[in-house]
Amino acid sequence: MKILISNDDGYQAPGIVALYESLRALPGVSVEVVAPEHNNSAKSNALTLHSPLYVHTAPNGFRYVNGTPADCVHIALTGLLGYRPDLVVSGINNGANMGDDTIYSGTVGAAMEGYLFGIPAIAFSQTEKGWAHLDAAGQMAAKLVAQLLPSLPEAAERALPWLLNVNIPNVPAESLRGFKVARLGRRHAAEQVISQTNPRGDTMYWIGSAGAAKDDTEGTDFHATAQGYATITPLQIDLTDHERLPYWAPTAVQLSAELRHPAASTPGTPA
Repeated sequence: MKILISNDDGYQAPGIVALYESLRALPGVSVEVVAPEHNNSAKSNALTLHSPLYVHTAPNGFRYVNGTPADCVHIALTGLLGYRPDLVVSGINNGANMGDDTIYSGTVGAAMEGYLFGIPAIAFSQTEKGWAHLDAAGQMAAKLVAQLLPSLPEAAERALPWLLNVNIPNVPAESLRGFKVARLGRRHAAEQVISQTNPRGDTMYWIGSAGAAKDDTEGTDFHATAQGYATITPLQIDLTDHERLPYWAPTAVQLSAELRHPAASTPGTPA
């Protein structure tokens, strides 16, 4: 089995090193890293289209790219590797990717790029920043990947990839209660922007911190991780609000009628 690893914290981040070491120890597995040169947190699925991208190799064999997490996986899958991996894994991220975080997350973006190419993918994150108990997170990641490896040939044969978002509490291995499947919670709006004045007198702005949990009820990733579980959340790409399609249908009909008969629909125009 061939696994491609990427992340958004950069190729030198402790999280990606821990993930690499834990996965390459699995029997029958070969692992390769293609990751960003620098921290690319909150880059989501962004691709670099108007600047050249360069690939370099670090002394430890990791390859790194002067681009986004999605760039790294995209380049790897469209020519750099020379083969199609069986699994794309991203992380381990320095901090949670729960609830609304998944929209912005470069960690999830890297995994999603693999999924868009039809390859099963997993995004791993720790719930708190600072890398505490990273060894335990690596062990949990390896356990999950080992469990899923036998299912990869069937996923490839049936062209049914999956995308998992996994968050692991920063606690010792003996304190982790196991895995729990959970839905995404919700966050409150982000904190206020922080403004400062630079030495030239110009005003500069820093994006504020993520909002606190808004929906952390039972069944959410926020609730389960607070109880000591690593959460598994299956994600999908379809953003369509299927329940609201009938609600918007009359609007489309009305607009279409106005386009066909503009005079009759203009306010104040005699019929």
